[in-house]
Amino acid sequence: MEKKTLNNGVEMPVLGLGTYQSRDLELCQRICEKALEIGYRHIDTAQIYGNEEAVGKAVEASPVPRSEVFITTKISHKRYEDAYESVLESMKKLRTDYIDLVLLHWPFANTYKAWRDLERLQAEGAVRAIGVSNFNADRLVDIIGYNKVVPAVN
Repeated sequence: MEKKTLNNGVEMPVLGLGTYQSRDLELCQRICEKALEIGYRHIDTAQIYGNEEAVGKAVEASPVPRSEVFITTKISHKRYEDAYESVLESMKKLRTDYIDLVLLHWPFANTYKAWRDLERLQAEGAVRAIGVSNFNADRLVDIIGYNKVVPAVN
């Protein structure tokens, strides 16, 4: 599996399984399990998708070691005020003691507070890399200019 090295040295598989619109949790779990079985090593989910628990069950059930599975999740903009706590909730749902990549899902609400929470989670080792999703160039420049950590991805 080809990987890309992020700006902090973390390696991310370039091919990943997206779980957007996977609302049937049993089916989502089976699909994730099958994806891991056939060689996928990156699963992408989000709080707003409502399927983090299914992804976590699939990773836990897989014979593939957790250290070989790259999990990405995204924080809902509705949780930016309590982003720290929301990531801890995601970790429980995903049945893991760390998340490989956490993204701010949209450039809405208090992105500054949420980003500072992500920086803290990364410094504590709960999150390996942080980034953003769906950000325009001006919002990306804003995040970069006013914070310590440069987003690993957009």
